[in-house]
Amino acid sequence: QVQFVESGGGLVQPGGSLRLSCVASGNISSIFAMGWYRQAPGKPRELDAAIRLGGVANYPTATKGRFTISRDNEKNTLSLQMDNLKPEDTEVYYCNDLRADSDDTWGQGTQVTVSS
Repeated sequence: QVQFVESGGGLVQPGGSLRLSCVASGNISSIFAMGWYRQAPGKPRELDAAIRLGGVANYPTATKGRFTISRDNEKNTLSLQMDNLKPEDTEVYYCNDLRADSDDTWGQGTQVTVSS
């Protein structure tokens, strides 16, 4: 099973930007759709952005226009450009196969904190 390592989180002021990166341990060109998720303690993961193998991306209303997901199938990486960040974006962020559930392997995630 491909495993993922997330990085790029940090502390940013409201309205600021961050770029998250996710490096896969294997070939992601076999993964049709991948996503970036957020999760608060004790709550289920929420999908922030998804991208198909060909590059078509989808976003929920909360992140559309602010987040941009991209993937590099040659470098086996997934990225998330986060702009106009809001305090409510403060969470731990994870990347994974869009089919992954709680029984699958998840990385450690990367903490994003939006605060003045």
